[in-house]
Amino acid sequence: MRRYLYDGTVEGLLSAAARIIAEETEPETVFLGERQDTLFEEGFFVASDPAAADAFFRQLRRDAPDAASTFYYFVLAEREGLESSLLRYLVLALRYGDRVNGNLVDPAVRDVVTVSRKASRELHRFKGILRFEKLRDGAYLARMEPDHNILQPLALHFSRRLRAENWFIYDVRRRSAARWHQGSLQIGLIEQFTAPPLSPEERKIQALWQAFFRTIAIPDRRNPRLQRSNMPMKYWKYLTEKQGDAPD
Repeated sequence: MRRYLYDGTVEGLLSAAARIIAEETEPETVFLGERQDTLFEEGFFVASDPAAADAFFRQLRRDAPDAASTFYYFVLAEREGLESSLLRYLVLALRYGDRVNGNLVDPAVRDVVTVSRKASRELHRFKGILRFEKLRDGAYLARMEPDHNILQPLALHFSRRLRAENWFIYDVRRRSAARWHQGSLQIGLIEQFTAPPLSPEERKIQALWQAFFRTIAIPDRRNPRLQRSNMPMKYWKYLTEKQGDAPD
């Protein structure tokens, strides 16, 4: 089995896939993995080529737009060790178009589609549960710890819906942040982060919301298991209404 290596970037992954598909007679049987720079590592390294990566993704979007979307969400999932499965998926996508997503009996396709759907669902969920808090300077801050690297598409979503406000979204787990300021969106890393103080108005609103949330609850109909099913506990940390709640 031929072995190919890439630099670990999305651009490098697309570059390697483009070269393998163009040069190999049976590209779906090739091994593709991230280069580890170990002493006895074997494999042909494909350098990142921005032009080739862009051309390949454009071809994928043209010939199989649903598969291109699946690839996008797969990348957001940051799953390691599935590059060979992804390569086979891309080969089949270019061969059969968007019908590839229905071929879940193929282990490679099933792996890629399953991972992609998890990232897509989490992005959709955070569009509804992300909580912005007003700071003393008038800007808004939202913190989150998603399983997948969804900061960029989430920030693009809110840049279209909160255009009149200045805000930040901070991914605590990855130490990355999106900043929307005066109509401009910036995304980058933050080595050290200290949450700024909330505005007095925000503190009052949070207290009122927590009181309202507790008041409307009907004790006899409390169903912790159903609540955790609808909203997993891993998301409770930054929900205003769940602050101070002890796990059931």
